[in-house]
Amino acid sequence: MKIVAENLDFPEGPVVLADGSLLVVEIESGCLTRVFGDGRREVVAKTGGGPNGAAIGPDGACYVCDGGGFEWHRHADGTRTPGLQPPGYAGGRIQRVDLRSGKAEVLYTHSEKAPLKGPNDIVFGADGGFWFSDLGKRRQRNMDHGAICWARPDGSECREVIFPMNTPNGVGLSPDGKRLYVAETAPGRLWAFDVVEPGRIARAPDSPAPHGGTLVAGLPGYQLFDSLAVEADGRICVATLFNGGVTVIAPDGSTIEHVPLPDRFTTNLCFGGPDMRTAYVTLSSTGRLAALDWPRPGLRPHFFERDGL
Repeated sequence: MKIVAENLDFPEGPVVLADGSLLVVEIESGCLTRVFGDGRREVVAKTGGGPNGAAIGPDGACYVCDGGGFEWHRHADGTRTPGLQPPGYAGGRIQRVDLRSGKAEVLYTHSEKAPLKGPNDIVFGADGGFWFSDLGKRRQRNMDHGAICWARPDGSECREVIFPMNTPNGVGLSPDGKRLYVAETAPGRLWAFDVVEPGRIARAPDSPAPHGGTLVAGLPGYQLFDSLAVEADGRICVATLFNGGVTVIAPDGSTIEHVPLPDRFTTNLCFGGPDMRTAYVTLSSTGRLAALDWPRPGLRPHFFERDGL
């Protein structure tokens, strides 16, 4: 493992750019940051709120899920972790960031059914639309139901597709684009949904779940799922909290392996490098971005080489 950058303000949402540099969000400081191979970094945009997931869209812009921020807890060992909905919370939003100018514009604050509460992770399909999770927010004595939405990057449509879910976080698509994977944080469960056309899923006929998904895997003990990435062969790699590391799950749930990492808040990963065999992982509570040699290639994101830099 190589540490690429340190002293980040709870990094998440890593994105590899065509030149090999990376974008990460810094949730606590409310910015989108570019990290170079030598460890240098520059702030690309001040998004405010609490930026989380990020992805490059078909127009080369970076689309950011902004969950509206958190209360923050600092611990005796020097780590920091997010908590409840913060004072002054103004809702969640999807933002579009022009990577050249740094201009951040709000694209969506609502789906057609409800305000966005805590947008979290994002993935683009081949059609140019994107799926994103709305984790919701936690308060002292209650919390939101979560949802999965699909939206167009031009600001014309944001539709709630899956509801209700329990803290939906990581989202990803299978290599053929026919399955949508969703990781729920608090239950530590990975679900799959059949995609029938852009922005529409089919309910599994035998699913007992209220949202109609197929359970791929669930973890024992106190392990929580965060964001995810998909390998080229279809395995799903889910960043795992408390038992810090990456949980690698076969598409049918038949095999599960755990790659331990030195941060109990391992929150997200993406793949890069010339053969897509480098995993870039956010070790968030210690403020680090790490690079790992990965045994198999990751799935190349749509619009990988269209970043507007």
